[in-house]
Amino acid sequence: MSLEIYQIILITLFAFIAINDSLISNTLQQPAIAGMVSGLIMGDLTTGLMVGGTLQLMRLGIAAFGGASIPDYFTGAVLGTVFAVISGRGAQYGIGLAVPVALLMLQLDVLARFCNVFILHRIDKAIERMQLKRIPKFVLSGSLLFGFSRAIPILLMLIIGDHAVVAITNNMPDWLMSGLETAGGVLPVVGIGILMRYLPTKQYIPYLLLGYFFAAYLEVPMMGVTVIGLVAALLVFKKGNEKTNQGKQNVENTENILEGGYGGDE
Repeated sequence: MSLEIYQIILITLFAFIAINDSLISNTLQQPAIAGMVSGLIMGDLTTGLMVGGTLQLMRLGIAAFGGASIPDYFTGAVLGTVFAVISGRGAQYGIGLAVPVALLMLQLDVLARFCNVFILHRIDKAIERMQLKRIPKFVLSGSLLFGFSRAIPILLMLIIGDHAVVAITNNMPDWLMSGLETAGGVLPVVGIGILMRYLPTKQYIPYLLLGYFFAAYLEVPMMGVTVIGLVAALLVFKKGNEKTNQGKQNVENTENILEGGYGGDE
């Protein structure tokens, strides 16, 4: 499969918009959303969701606190999905390819932030000189630089990588291709492990074992296990609300006793 021109344009525009959206809502930059949109553009939504969803699990608990740069799982999800569809190797190949791409793009994120610091100093000088009309232009230029930091590399990779990926895939040794596919199969387990690390897993071990039993032994489809999990979550939520309401009622009764004495005799 080869990339069409409209696909290259749409993916590049999406990358430009998504990286700027990360400064506001940080929604489009999520790997799951990036994989889904890229999958829709490439005509393979399933692969996009699998690649993006796996990288989303790996991104949990990681944030750019204090301006620190983290692996760019957004770009990894986009390019991983595209190249997985182009090569025809499936989601595991795309996941294995997305991780090194995310680590590589980390350096460009540092460069983009460095350039924006220069623009920020220009804004400070414009404020000191009361050149208020120049400030919106500087802000817009900073947004353009930040967007180009993802859009240009992705555009180049899509233009050059289209034929390169197909040629490399066709001539790649079986042991290397198998290694990438194996790594792609292992990474979802790592993501699940990270997710369980940040959730109160010990508190809900029975539900975890129940879900494993349904999936592994009864071979219930993932949607069925999801529905069972939703029911369990609703029951836990309802039980928690009942305890909260009962606690409030006990507090109110205690306050009434303290105000009027025992039985109102004091």
